[in-house]
Amino acid sequence: MVQTKRVALVTGAGSGIGRAVALKLQANGFDVTLVGRRAEELQKTASAGSPEGGKFLVAPANVADESAVTAAFKSTGEAFGRLDLLFNNAGTFTQGVPIDELSLAEWQRVVDVNLTGCFLCAREAVCMMKAQTPKGGRIINNGSISAQVPRPFSVAYTATKHAITGLTKSLSLDGRADNIACSQIDIGNAATDLTAKMGSGILQANGTSMVEPRFDVSHVADAVLYIANLPLDANVQSMTLMATTMPFIGRG
Repeated sequence: MVQTKRVALVTGAGSGIGRAVALKLQANGFDVTLVGRRAEELQKTASAGSPEGGKFLVAPANVADESAVTAAFKSTGEAFGRLDLLFNNAGTFTQGVPIDELSLAEWQRVVDVNLTGCFLCAREAVCMMKAQTPKGGRIINNGSISAQVPRPFSVAYTATKHAITGLTKSLSLDGRADNIACSQIDIGNAATDLTAKMGSGILQANGTSMVEPRFDVSHVADAVLYIANLPLDANVQSMTLMATTMPFIGRG
């Protein structure tokens, strides 16, 4: 069976990295399901698409809600017939505080979105990819440079991003029999609303505050598209994409 149309599902598609990636994929011919909590922001993403590109399906959902995730993937199957790519991107932070000031509720909120949400979406993607013809697909997890080294006062976020590395490796191994590839892209300082505060200074490991450089979010979209365009017998297992002069090499 010759496959011509490719289908992607992007979480956190209503802003920032998710929006940029969704638009890049759609402009390059993917049909794209847009998943996120805010329907109005997802509609803005869809409205910014290329007239010559693929179709959009707006599927509002909180990735931490099992039934909502299941519904979004079911809608994708009904609309497009298959799933070739999951970009597991949705994520959240806590306020930067020491661990003794971090509530269990805040810890759980970050774990629910950053880790459980990625698990739920990956589980649904694998179910679809195993059952479809031709079998297989690709999952790209949005990690973080915090998956390698932490920032100060980021215990919940850092712990979840370290866990994403384990999830990625497990998916990479377990997906082999069903032609499912899994990658992790660790991003440092892409220019989005979430990193705007870096322009006025952010806490460093030595206790000082420092303005950090950022890079255009379009480069993240280009990187995801590159991985997505690889044949399933090749994979970028992990990638670090960062502002060249940000304090990462030797950080801390």
